[in-house]
Amino acid sequence: MTLYHDGHRSLQDQFDTRRLADRLEDRIVHDRFNDGDKDFIERMDMFFLATASADGHPTCSYKGGDPGFVRVVDETTLAFPNYDGNGMYLSMGNLVRNAHVGMLFIDFQNRWRMRVNGVASIDPSDELMAEYPKAQFVVRVTPTEIFPNCPRYVHKMELVERSTFVPRAGCETPVPDWKKSDLARDVLPKGDPASAS
Repeated sequence: MTLYHDGHRSLQDQFDTRRLADRLEDRIVHDRFNDGDKDFIERMDMFFLATASADGHPTCSYKGGDPGFVRVVDETTLAFPNYDGNGMYLSMGNLVRNAHVGMLFIDFQNRWRMRVNGVASIDPSDELMAEYPKAQFVVRVTPTEIFPNCPRYVHKMELVERSTFVPRAGCETPVPDWKKSDLARDVLPKGDPASAS
């Protein structure tokens, strides 16, 4: 099975990149995590997640945590937690209906990136739940394509500070101000920590 469909091929032919595309697919695209993939992914503290609804309506979201919050469990499984957000569940709701996901990991300091495409599932009783304080559930992804991506347009950036809102064992997670505002405070879910503030 090839990575490319007719739309890809028409542009590759228009710009004479079919040979290059075939070479890249042959040499760098794989469907099992190797040690280098694992090392790269597990040192990342963020990634972008692309999903689409059953009728093809897309969304893309940022997912952040401490390094290691995304884990390569084995050569065919990646896992990450879903933490409290704005309650819309746009990405997670999409993958309930359409399990295909795209993940983009970017190392802005060293200017490198990796794509992981795959099939996702949600499990609120996943055995990894105990290792993710305050996670709502764990998402597991079985990869269909894993490959590094040309980093030449990645801007070099330095980390200033990790988010204080990332749930961590042994400390209280602050409540975001927006949840205490008129926008949200009267419609928060039962038990939301913002209700008590």
